[in-house]
Amino acid sequence: MDKLANHATLLGTVQDVSGTSVSVTLQGNQFSGLSFVNGQGYRIGQVGSFVKIPVGYIELFGIVSQVGASAVPENMSVEMPNGYRWIKIQLIGEGYKGGRFQRGISQYPTIDDEVHLVSEDDLASIYGRKAAQHHLVKVGHIAGSESIDALVDINKLVTRHSAIVGTTGSGKSTTVAGLLHALSDTVRFPSARIVVLDIHGEYAKALSDRANIYRINPDSRNANERPLQIPFWAMSFEELIGITFGNLPADGKAKNVILEKVIQLKAETLQKYPQTGISLDNLSVDSPIPFSLNRLWYELYCLEFGTYFSDNGKLPTPANWAYEKKAGGENIVGDPDKGIPPKFRKPKSVKDDPEKINWLPDVLNIRAQLDSLGAKLRISRFDFVLRPGRWRPKEDGEVEGDLAELMQSWLGSSRPVTVLDLSGVPTTLMNDIIGILLRVLYDALFWARNLSQGGRERPLLIVMEEAHTYLNNDFHGAASLIVQRIVKEGRKYGIGAMIVSQRPSEINPTILSQCGTFFALRLSNTTDRSHITGALTDNLEGLTNMLPILRTGEAIILGEAVGLPMRTLIQAPPKDQRPDSQDPIVCDDLAPDLSMIPGGWNIPMEQNPNYEEFALVWRQQNPRLSRQTAEDEQ
Repeated sequence: MDKLANHATLLGTVQDVSGTSVSVTLQGNQFSGLSFVNGQGYRIGQVGSFVKIPVGYIELFGIVSQVGASAVPENMSVEMPNGYRWIKIQLIGEGYKGGRFQRGISQYPTIDDEVHLVSEDDLASIYGRKAAQHHLVKVGHIAGSESIDALVDINKLVTRHSAIVGTTGSGKSTTVAGLLHALSDTVRFPSARIVVLDIHGEYAKALSDRANIYRINPDSRNANERPLQIPFWAMSFEELIGITFGNLPADGKAKNVILEKVIQLKAETLQKYPQTGISLDNLSVDSPIPFSLNRLWYELYCLEFGTYFSDNGKLPTPANWAYEKKAGGENIVGDPDKGIPPKFRKPKSVKDDPEKINWLPDVLNIRAQLDSLGAKLRISRFDFVLRPGRWRPKEDGEVEGDLAELMQSWLGSSRPVTVLDLSGVPTTLMNDIIGILLRVLYDALFWARNLSQGGRERPLLIVMEEAHTYLNNDFHGAASLIVQRIVKEGRKYGIGAMIVSQRPSEINPTILSQCGTFFALRLSNTTDRSHITGALTDNLEGLTNMLPILRTGEAIILGEAVGLPMRTLIQAPPKDQRPDSQDPIVCDDLAPDLSMIPGGWNIPMEQNPNYEEFALVWRQQNPRLSRQTAEDEQ
């Protein structure tokens, strides 16, 4: 830098150093708040702007966090030798002149060291790495410098985990879609592997050209939509109990009986349909071996509700169960396959009665749980997990599809993105289902870590939308526990997490603290901002204090995936590939043709609106039914 340019960039000198905080007095000959470098004007003392402090061959970089009287060091506040012309800087890293920036500092500035503003040329040298490098991907451009690409290191972004946070309406979903479009570029990344947990069904449209969509009610006309099916027998025993029986008596008797029966049924399947690598010797209740849940329910129902003819000292067996009878004299034995329970006669203990009827012994006290499970087996809303299509076992445990087929469809598709649309999952099961999905994905990649299909050779990024609803700080359920494990240990096995939330203050702090990179969009809530500041490894209050005033679609990117923190305008995907999360239009006076507006209060109401269609989609809980489809259904 020549002397003229050096003078033009000079802001002031260091007067006080405390930890990573540096107080600077502005030079007295700057009568305006504007400085020109190579014909480019720069505002002096902008909060959030970058400065540099040359120290020998090294340049220290920092961010302006305070300007004016509040920036005066406490021990100098009385004298204030330079009036209000103070700025406070937070040091963040260093670099050799013209060389690569790195986080952290090896030495501190001293009194009277010069402080310079960072020009656009400096920013270009810091940020201007070439996106042609395979590990860098463009996500937008630096705010205020459209010529400088905002590049992130996907090695750090994926395996060191990340968080995207922002108030509703800040452009969070569009930012996620833009990132996923960049990360799933099959030309640059032909082996990209991303799984999106889509809570509200927003991303099917946004990722339609690069994703397979799995949802409970798929559109049969869309070849990329497939039914979401989760085999219950791939769950751990604790997960299975939570989905099927719920809370069991505290004495543990019922749980032990169920456990023994599950092992028995899995053993029978294994004997009839042997699996490579597993035998009766190493079979456990958690082994992913198919078994008939309907048969388990039916046998437990008979044990709990059954009565038997006990005359002449007979022992209870299925041969002498006391079924009620139909009008034609046929026993009402129920139908395990349809979830229809048998009906038993009431106990009868009249003296000298030849038809003495007793209860079965060892009652488990789980009648309510069995009634609930029977109802779930009969209701189609639970079919995706209790009757999972090709993965539903027959009575003897035989299945059409196995785990290899399921994992290949989720993780081994030719398309880089798999969207698991959970919008149709019953609310009561949401936390459990998310926990199960995450645990299955984690276990699969953990055990396959040394294979070509594993995470070490082909890392997996898991995107968790609306994370605050199931990773809540006060909720210690399955989802929160497995995500804590993923963010702590997943890096070693090639599993990365991207946490997306509008309320970071409600997310478990352990999870948030393990995120190495943050995309912070507009955040108005003070508590949310403080959680982001507390989770960052750097002292960056100067930037996080700007979060309430960011524009829609603008983010501050901080952390390991970037060299310096970046105030970035995220590159949004094309309008026809954005998430289905836009605000409805209440009234629009700017449209040239009101007939082009899909709705609003200033549009004449439709004549004879079809509320039969309204009721139909409500009953089917499928908002994607078109008008014509709804009429056909009627």
